[in-house]
Amino acid sequence: MSARNPGMPLDLQWVSKVRVNTQAVLKRAQQIQGHNKNKKQWQAAWLLRAVTCIDLTTLAGDDTPGNVHRLCMKATQPVRSDLLKSMDMQDKGVTTAAVCVYPSRVADAVKALKAANSSLPVASVATGFPAGQTSLKTRLEEVRMAVEDGAMEIDIVINRTLALTGQWEAMYDEVCQFREACGEAHMKSILAIGELGTYTNVYKASLVAMMAGSDFIKTSTGKESVNATYPVAIVMVRAIRDYFLKTGHKVGFKPAGGIRTAKESLVWLTLMKEELGDEWLSPHLFRLGASSLLADIERQIYHYVTGRYAAYHQMPMA
Repeated sequence: MSARNPGMPLDLQWVSKVRVNTQAVLKRAQQIQGHNKNKKQWQAAWLLRAVTCIDLTTLAGDDTPGNVHRLCMKATQPVRSDLLKSMDMQDKGVTTAAVCVYPSRVADAVKALKAANSSLPVASVATGFPAGQTSLKTRLEEVRMAVEDGAMEIDIVINRTLALTGQWEAMYDEVCQFREACGEAHMKSILAIGELGTYTNVYKASLVAMMAGSDFIKTSTGKESVNATYPVAIVMVRAIRDYFLKTGHKVGFKPAGGIRTAKESLVWLTLMKEELGDEWLSPHLFRLGASSLLADIERQIYHYVTGRYAAYHQMPMA
Protein backbone atom coordinates (compact mmCIF):
# COMPACT_ATOMS: atom_id res chain seq x y z
CA MET A 1 0.00 0.00 0.00
CA SER A 2 0.92 3.67 -0.29
CA ALA A 3 2.46 5.82 2.44
CA ARG A 4 0.04 6.47 5.26
CA ASN A 5 -2.25 9.48 5.11
CA PRO A 6 -1.43 11.38 8.34
CA GLY A 7 -4.71 13.27 8.18
CA MET A 8 -5.16 16.90 9.20
CA PRO A 9 -7.17 18.97 11.68
CA LEU A 10 -10.86 19.10 10.80
CA ASP A 11 -11.43 22.06 8.46
CA LEU A 12 -15.15 22.77 8.87
CA GLN A 13 -14.92 25.88 6.72
CA TRP A 14 -13.77 23.77 3.75
CA VAL A 15 -16.49 21.18 4.42
CA SER A 16 -19.27 23.76 4.74
CA LYS A 17 -18.42 25.43 1.40
CA VAL A 18 -18.91 22.24 -0.63
CA ARG A 19 -21.55 22.25 -3.39
CA VAL A 20 -21.70 19.51 -6.03
CA ASN A 21 -23.14 20.19 -9.51
CA THR A 22 -25.22 17.06 -10.07
CA GLN A 23 -25.77 17.55 -13.81
CA ALA A 24 -22.05 18.03 -14.44
CA VAL A 25 -21.28 14.88 -12.46
CA LEU A 26 -23.81 12.80 -14.42
CA LYS A 27 -22.50 14.13 -17.75
CA ARG A 28 -18.88 13.32 -16.82
CA ALA A 29 -19.86 9.79 -15.73
CA GLN A 30 -21.52 9.20 -19.12
CA GLN A 31 -18.43 10.46 -20.95
CA ILE A 32 -16.13 8.08 -19.10
CA GLN A 33 -18.32 5.08 -19.88
CA GLY A 34 -17.97 5.95 -23.58
CA HIS A 35 -14.17 6.26 -23.44
CA ASN A 36 -13.40 2.62 -22.73
CA LYS A 37 -12.36 1.33 -26.17
CA ASN A 38 -9.34 -0.86 -25.40
CA LYS A 39 -9.01 -3.74 -27.85
CA LYS A 40 -7.22 -7.07 -28.15
CA GLN A 41 -3.82 -7.21 -26.43
CA TRP A 42 -4.32 -3.87 -24.65
CA GLN A 43 -7.61 -5.07 -23.20
CA ALA A 44 -5.98 -8.27 -21.93
CA ALA A 45 -3.21 -6.23 -20.27
CA TRP A 46 -5.78 -3.93 -18.64
CA LEU A 47 -7.73 -6.94 -17.38
CA LEU A 48 -4.60 -8.34 -15.74
CA ARG A 49 -4.06 -4.94 -14.15
CA ALA A 50 -7.63 -5.09 -12.82
CA VAL A 51 -6.91 -8.52 -11.28
CA THR A 52 -3.97 -7.09 -9.34
CA CYS A 53 -6.26 -4.42 -7.87
CA ILE A 54 -9.00 -6.78 -6.61
CA ASP A 55 -9.69 -7.23 -2.91
CA LEU A 56 -11.03 -10.77 -3.32
CA THR A 57 -13.89 -10.86 -0.87
CA THR A 58 -16.18 -13.22 0.98
CA LEU A 59 -18.62 -11.64 3.45
CA ALA A 60 -21.31 -14.27 3.86
CA GLY A 61 -23.09 -15.69 6.87
CA ASP A 62 -22.01 -19.20 5.88
CA ASP A 63 -18.26 -18.46 5.59
CA THR A 64 -16.18 -21.36 6.91
CA PRO A 65 -12.43 -21.99 7.27
CA GLY A 66 -12.74 -24.15 4.14
CA ASN A 67 -14.12 -21.54 1.78
CA VAL A 68 -11.80 -18.87 3.22
CA HIS A 69 -8.88 -21.21 2.45
CA ARG A 70 -10.17 -21.67 -1.10
CA LEU A 71 -10.52 -17.89 -1.49
CA CYS A 72 -6.91 -17.40 -0.36
CA MET A 73 -5.62 -20.01 -2.82
CA LYS A 74 -7.51 -18.31 -5.64
CA ALA A 75 -6.09 -14.92 -4.59
CA THR A 76 -2.52 -16.24 -4.81
CA GLN A 77 -3.16 -17.68 -8.29
CA PRO A 78 -6.14 -15.76 -9.68
CA VAL A 79 -5.61 -16.66 -13.35
CA ARG A 80 -4.94 -20.18 -14.62
CA SER A 81 -1.20 -20.76 -15.09
CA ASP A 82 -1.60 -22.02 -18.69
CA LEU A 83 -3.37 -18.75 -19.63
CA LEU A 84 -0.63 -16.64 -18.02
CA LYS A 85 2.00 -18.69 -19.85
CA SER A 86 0.29 -18.02 -23.19
CA MET A 87 0.59 -14.29 -22.41
CA ASP A 88 4.21 -14.62 -21.24
CA MET A 89 3.11 -13.46 -17.78
CA GLN A 90 3.73 -16.64 -15.78
CA ASP A 91 6.74 -15.20 -13.91
CA LYS A 92 5.27 -11.79 -13.14
CA GLY A 93 3.76 -12.75 -9.77
CA VAL A 94 0.16 -11.94 -10.73
CA THR A 95 -2.01 -12.07 -7.59
CA THR A 96 -5.00 -10.13 -6.33
CA ALA A 97 -4.26 -7.13 -4.08
CA ALA A 98 -5.64 -8.71 -0.89
CA VAL A 99 -8.32 -10.99 0.50
CA CYS A 100 -11.15 -9.43 2.49
CA VAL A 101 -13.10 -11.31 5.18
CA TYR A 102 -15.08 -10.83 8.39
CA PRO A 103 -13.04 -10.31 11.60
CA SER A 104 -13.86 -13.82 12.83
CA ARG A 105 -12.24 -15.29 9.69
CA VAL A 106 -9.03 -13.23 9.71
CA ALA A 107 -7.02 -15.90 11.55
CA ASP A 108 -8.16 -18.53 9.00
CA ALA A 109 -7.05 -16.34 6.10
CA VAL A 110 -3.70 -15.49 7.68
CA LYS A 111 -3.05 -19.18 8.36
CA ALA A 112 -3.97 -20.21 4.79
CA LEU A 113 -1.75 -17.57 3.19
CA LYS A 114 1.16 -18.36 5.50
CA ALA A 115 0.88 -22.04 4.60
CA ALA A 116 0.99 -21.06 0.92
CA ASN A 117 4.12 -18.95 1.59
CA SER A 118 2.27 -15.87 0.41
CA SER A 119 2.76 -12.31 1.67
CA LEU A 120 -0.68 -11.24 0.40
CA PRO A 121 -2.33 -8.94 2.96
CA VAL A 122 -5.56 -9.86 4.73
CA ALA A 123 -8.17 -7.11 4.93
CA SER A 124 -11.02 -7.24 7.42
CA VAL A 125 -14.26 -5.31 7.61
CA ALA A 126 -14.96 -4.00 11.10
CA THR A 127 -16.79 -1.40 13.23
CA GLY A 128 -20.18 -3.10 13.16
CA PHE A 129 -20.15 -3.84 9.43
CA PRO A 130 -22.36 -3.26 7.49
CA ALA A 131 -24.68 -0.93 9.46
CA GLY A 132 -22.17 0.48 11.97
CA GLN A 133 -24.98 0.60 14.54
CA THR A 134 -23.16 -0.89 17.52
CA SER A 135 -21.59 1.02 20.41
CA LEU A 136 -18.33 2.85 19.78
CA LYS A 137 -16.55 0.72 22.38
CA THR A 138 -17.59 -2.48 20.56
CA ARG A 139 -16.60 -1.09 17.17
CA LEU A 140 -13.14 -0.10 18.41
CA GLU A 141 -12.58 -3.48 20.05
CA GLU A 142 -13.51 -5.21 16.78
CA VAL A 143 -10.78 -3.26 14.97
CA ARG A 144 -8.18 -4.14 17.60
CA MET A 145 -9.08 -7.84 17.54
CA ALA A 146 -8.85 -8.03 13.73
CA VAL A 147 -5.41 -6.39 13.85
CA GLU A 148 -4.27 -8.75 16.62
CA ASP A 149 -5.34 -11.71 14.46
CA GLY A 150 -3.13 -10.47 11.63
CA ALA A 151 -5.25 -8.15 9.47
CA MET A 152 -2.99 -5.64 7.68
CA GLU A 153 -5.90 -3.59 6.32
CA ILE A 154 -9.15 -2.62 8.04
CA ASP A 155 -12.29 -1.59 6.13
CA ILE A 156 -14.24 0.47 8.67
CA VAL A 157 -17.78 1.78 8.16
CA ILE A 158 -18.59 5.37 9.06
CA ASN A 159 -21.58 6.23 11.22
CA ARG A 160 -24.07 7.31 8.53
CA THR A 161 -26.33 8.95 11.13
CA LEU A 162 -23.59 11.48 11.90
CA ALA A 163 -23.06 12.23 8.20
CA LEU A 164 -26.77 12.56 7.44
CA THR A 165 -27.31 14.99 10.31
CA GLY A 166 -24.20 17.05 9.53
CA GLN A 167 -22.36 16.11 12.73
CA TRP A 168 -18.99 16.30 11.01
CA GLU A 169 -16.96 16.89 14.19
CA ALA A 170 -18.40 13.74 15.78
CA MET A 171 -17.76 11.72 12.61
CA TYR A 172 -14.20 13.04 12.43
CA ASP A 173 -13.57 12.10 16.08
CA GLU A 174 -14.89 8.56 15.58
CA VAL A 175 -12.81 7.93 12.44
CA CYS A 176 -9.71 9.31 14.21
CA GLN A 177 -10.28 6.74 16.97
CA PHE A 178 -10.67 3.96 14.40
CA ARG A 179 -7.43 5.06 12.80
CA GLU A 180 -5.65 4.93 16.16
CA ALA A 181 -7.07 1.44 16.84
CA CYS A 182 -5.73 0.26 13.45
CA GLY A 183 -2.14 0.82 14.61
CA GLU A 184 0.13 -0.12 11.70
CA ALA A 185 -2.75 -1.52 9.62
CA HIS A 186 -3.99 0.63 6.75
CA MET A 187 -7.54 1.94 7.07
CA LYS A 188 -10.19 2.10 4.36
CA SER A 189 -13.31 4.09 5.27
CA ILE A 190 -16.61 2.85 3.82
CA LEU A 191 -19.03 5.73 3.25
CA ALA A 192 -22.09 3.60 2.31
CA ILE A 193 -22.96 6.16 -0.35
CA GLY A 194 -26.41 4.66 -0.98
CA GLU A 195 -27.39 5.92 2.47
CA LEU A 196 -25.91 9.45 2.33
CA GLY A 197 -28.69 11.11 0.35
CA THR A 198 -26.88 13.65 -1.86
CA TYR A 199 -23.67 14.00 -3.86
CA THR A 200 -22.77 17.00 -1.71
CA ASN A 201 -23.01 14.81 1.39
CA VAL A 202 -20.85 12.15 -0.29
CA TYR A 203 -18.17 14.77 -1.01
CA LYS A 204 -18.30 16.12 2.54
CA ALA A 205 -18.11 12.64 4.07
CA SER A 206 -15.15 11.87 1.78
CA LEU A 207 -13.31 14.99 2.95
CA VAL A 208 -13.95 14.35 6.65
CA ALA A 209 -12.86 10.70 6.35
CA MET A 210 -9.61 11.79 4.69
CA MET A 211 -8.97 14.56 7.23
CA ALA A 212 -9.33 11.90 9.95
CA GLY A 213 -6.53 9.82 8.40
CA SER A 214 -8.23 7.34 6.04
CA ASP A 215 -5.72 5.71 3.69
CA PHE A 216 -8.56 4.81 1.29
CA ILE A 217 -12.15 5.87 0.90
CA LYS A 218 -14.56 3.16 -0.23
CA THR A 219 -18.01 3.52 -1.76
CA SER A 220 -20.09 0.81 -0.14
CA THR A 221 -20.40 -2.25 2.03
CA GLY A 222 -22.03 -4.14 -0.85
CA LYS A 223 -25.04 -4.67 1.39
CA GLU A 224 -26.91 -1.44 0.53
CA SER A 225 -29.51 -1.15 -2.24
CA VAL A 226 -27.23 1.29 -4.11
CA ASN A 227 -23.53 0.47 -4.22
CA ALA A 228 -20.66 1.59 -6.46
CA THR A 229 -21.89 3.90 -9.25
CA TYR A 230 -19.82 5.98 -11.65
CA PRO A 231 -21.36 9.36 -10.68
CA VAL A 232 -20.62 8.76 -6.98
CA ALA A 233 -17.10 7.71 -7.93
CA ILE A 234 -16.57 11.00 -9.78
CA VAL A 235 -17.57 12.89 -6.63
CA MET A 236 -15.28 10.80 -4.39
CA VAL A 237 -12.22 10.92 -6.65
CA ARG A 238 -12.62 14.68 -7.11
CA ALA A 239 -12.55 14.93 -3.30
CA ILE A 240 -9.38 12.80 -3.32
CA ARG A 241 -7.83 15.12 -5.92
CA ASP A 242 -8.76 18.26 -3.98
CA TYR A 243 -7.39 16.76 -0.76
CA PHE A 244 -4.12 15.89 -2.52
CA LEU A 245 -3.79 19.40 -4.00
CA LYS A 246 -4.35 20.95 -0.56
CA THR A 247 -2.27 18.58 1.59
CA GLY A 248 0.10 16.70 -0.74
CA HIS A 249 -1.22 13.37 0.63
CA LYS A 250 -2.47 10.70 -1.77
CA VAL A 251 -5.54 8.76 -0.65
CA GLY A 252 -6.71 5.60 -2.41
CA PHE A 253 -10.14 4.78 -3.80
CA LYS A 254 -12.11 1.53 -3.58
CA PRO A 255 -15.43 0.98 -5.34
CA ALA A 256 -17.30 -2.07 -4.01
CA GLY A 257 -20.66 -3.75 -4.43
CA GLY A 258 -22.21 -4.96 -7.68
CA ILE A 259 -18.99 -4.95 -9.75
CA ARG A 260 -19.33 -8.24 -11.62
CA THR A 261 -18.10 -7.95 -15.23
CA ALA A 262 -14.72 -7.53 -16.88
CA LYS A 263 -16.19 -4.68 -18.94
CA GLU A 264 -17.10 -2.79 -15.75
CA SER A 265 -13.59 -3.24 -14.35
CA LEU A 266 -12.18 -1.56 -17.48
CA VAL A 267 -14.52 1.42 -17.00
CA TRP A 268 -13.30 1.75 -13.41
CA LEU A 269 -9.66 1.73 -14.54
CA THR A 270 -10.47 4.32 -17.24
CA LEU A 271 -12.16 6.52 -14.63
CA MET A 272 -9.11 6.38 -12.35
CA LYS A 273 -6.67 7.09 -15.19
CA GLU A 274 -8.63 10.08 -16.50
CA GLU A 275 -9.56 11.60 -13.14
CA LEU A 276 -6.46 10.94 -11.01
CA GLY A 277 -3.72 9.75 -13.40
CA ASP A 278 -1.57 6.66 -13.87
CA GLU A 279 -0.31 6.57 -10.27
CA TRP A 280 -3.83 5.62 -9.12
CA LEU A 281 -3.83 2.56 -11.42
CA SER A 282 -1.99 0.35 -8.94
CA PRO A 283 -3.14 -1.54 -5.85
CA HIS A 284 -1.48 0.91 -3.45
CA LEU A 285 -4.04 3.56 -4.49
CA PHE A 286 -6.86 1.64 -6.19
CA ARG A 287 -8.81 -1.45 -5.16
CA LEU A 288 -11.87 -3.17 -6.57
CA GLY A 289 -14.01 -4.80 -3.88
CA ALA A 290 -15.49 -7.88 -5.53
CA SER A 291 -16.30 -11.55 -5.17
CA SER A 292 -17.66 -12.68 -8.57
CA LEU A 293 -15.72 -10.23 -10.80
CA LEU A 294 -12.60 -12.40 -11.02
CA ALA A 295 -14.44 -15.29 -12.71
CA ASP A 296 -15.63 -13.05 -15.55
CA ILE A 297 -12.20 -11.47 -16.03
CA GLU A 298 -10.64 -14.93 -16.23
CA ARG A 299 -13.23 -15.94 -18.84
CA GLN A 300 -12.36 -12.87 -20.94
CA ILE A 301 -8.64 -13.65 -20.69
CA TYR A 302 -9.42 -17.25 -21.73
CA HIS A 303 -11.25 -15.84 -24.76
CA TYR A 304 -8.27 -13.62 -25.62
CA VAL A 305 -5.86 -16.58 -25.46
CA THR A 306 -8.00 -19.29 -27.12
CA GLY A 307 -10.53 -17.39 -29.24
CA ARG A 308 -13.47 -19.05 -27.51
CA TYR A 309 -15.37 -18.61 -24.26
CA ALA A 310 -15.03 -21.01 -21.34
CA ALA A 311 -17.96 -22.27 -19.34
CA TYR A 312 -17.85 -21.06 -15.74
CA HIS A 313 -17.23 -24.61 -14.49
CA GLN A 314 -13.93 -24.68 -16.43
CA MET A 315 -12.51 -21.94 -14.19
CA PRO A 316 -11.31 -22.77 -10.67
CA MET A 317 -13.71 -21.43 -8.06
CA ALA A 318 -12.87 -18.44 -5.91
